[in-house]
Amino acid sequence: QVQLLESGGGLVQAGGSLRLCCAGSVGTLSSYVMGWFRQAPGKEREFVAAISRLGGTTYYVDSVKGRFTISRDNAKNTVFLQMNSLKPEDTAVYYCAADRTTSPQGMGGKGSMEYWGKGTLVTVSS
Repeated sequence: QVQLLESGGGLVQAGGSLRLCCAGSVGTLSSYVMGWFRQAPGKEREFVAAISRLGGTTYYVDSVKGRFTISRDNAKNTVFLQMNSLKPEDTAVYYCAADRTTSPQGMGGKGSMEYWGKGTLVTVSS
């Protein structure tokens, strides 16, 4: 059993930065490939980034490459998403996900995850 709690969302101007955190309040995240997804108003949830269990492999959707960085600290049971050069189209609810059955690349094409957080809202103003 894993419980995920996201934090760090908020309102930021275009070009700004935010750092999202996903903390495992119950369970150990080191056994899981971890990822971030987002859902904009009126749109389907989409994959953003994923990271392997030890952090050596990462994978991103093309639209965030070079701007977002996913990382993890297994000692702190936490995963991060550093978001720079934010754009209005990055506005969405961001969800943390954990899954033992996929790779970081596979998480991008796998719709269902073992565990989801409840999300944190990121709003980027123009």
